[in-house]
Amino acid sequence: MNGRDAENRRATVGYGSTYRRGRGQDPEDHASLKAVLNGQLWMVKPDKQAQAANPCIWMQAGVVDFKNCNNFYDCTTCKYDAGMKKKVDKGAATGWRDAMRRRPGLERVCRHTLTNRIEERVCAYDYACHKCDFDQFFEDVWAAKTASRPDEIHDVKGFAVPTGYYFNEGHAWARIESGGYIRIGMDDFALKVFGRADAYELPVLGKELAQGKPGWGFRRSEQNAEALSPVDGVIVEVNADLRERPALANATPYEAGWMMLVRTPDIKGTLARLMTDADSIGWLNQEVGQLESMIEEVAGPLAADGGTLGEDIYGNLPGLGWSNLRRAFLKS
Repeated sequence: MNGRDAENRRATVGYGSTYRRGRGQDPEDHASLKAVLNGQLWMVKPDKQAQAANPCIWMQAGVVDFKNCNNFYDCTTCKYDAGMKKKVDKGAATGWRDAMRRRPGLERVCRHTLTNRIEERVCAYDYACHKCDFDQFFEDVWAAKTASRPDEIHDVKGFAVPTGYYFNEGHAWARIESGGYIRIGMDDFALKVFGRADAYELPVLGKELAQGKPGWGFRRSEQNAEALSPVDGVIVEVNADLRERPALANATPYEAGWMMLVRTPDIKGTLARLMTDADSIGWLNQEVGQLESMIEEVAGPLAADGGTLGEDIYGNLPGLGWSNLRRAFLKS
C-alpha cells in the first residue's frame, strides 16, 4: 500500500492514531472516545488527520469535535440528537442550525451536504428545511427512487455479493440508506437460478411487510413464486420501472433492479436477524454446493474445475423443477 492509499484508508476508518488502555479510575476525558475490545477498555483520541466515517451533523456544524453517526442519518429517532436538543433547550449547547447560520454565506451548506448525501450546495432557506422545495424533492422523490451503487462486489462461484448489504435465507437483500430507509430486492443467485421473470407482483405503497413472510411475487410463463421479505416495515416506495421492465432485476440486481423502499421503526433489531455480506459468503458457497448437487442429479457430473453456472439455470435445465428450486432457495 503506497502512502496515498494509506492516508485514504486511514481517513475512512474513522479512528485516530492516538490510543491507550483505559482504567476505571481515569478522569472523564471528553476529547477521547471509549471503545471496548475483547473486554479491554481503550481510549481513542482522533488526531488532526482522522475523520469520522459517517460524520454526525452536529460534528459537521462544529458544535462537537468528534461524533460518528451510528443511526443511518435518521435524526428523528436518534438518541444523541434528542440529547443534544435538550442541551440546546437548557442553553448548554448551540443548535447545529444556529451554528451554521453564523458561518459566511457560501459556507452555509445544505444539511444533505453536511451528511455527505449530495455534493456541496448552499442553503437558501436559512435552515428552515420544511420550507425548502429542494429538501422535499430530495427526500420524497430523488432519494426514494434512486438506488445507490455497491462500493465493492465479491464473486462467489459466478454469483455477486455486494458489500454493505444484508441477506435473508430466502435470497432477498436489504440495504440501509441515509435517513434510515431500507431498500430491498432479490440477490444475484436467485435471479440467475430462476432466470428472467415475465412480471413482478409488487405490493402497493403503505402495505406493511413482515420479516420472513411473503413480500412480493414473480411469474415466468405458467410458474409463480414468492420471495420472503428480509425486513419488517411499511412500504414507502415501489420500483415502478421494474413493473415495466422486469429484466432490470437480472441486469443490475443491487442497483436499478431493487424492489421497494421500506421504513421500519427498529432498524437495528431488523438487521440483527439478517446475514451481513461477510456472513453470506460462506452461506452462499453452501447454497451453490446444493445447487450443483441438484444439477448433477439431473444432468450428470459437472466440470472437474467447478467453473461457473449460467444466468438462466432453470431455463437451461427445467428438469430441476420450479417447485424444487423455489422450496430449496426461496423457502416459500
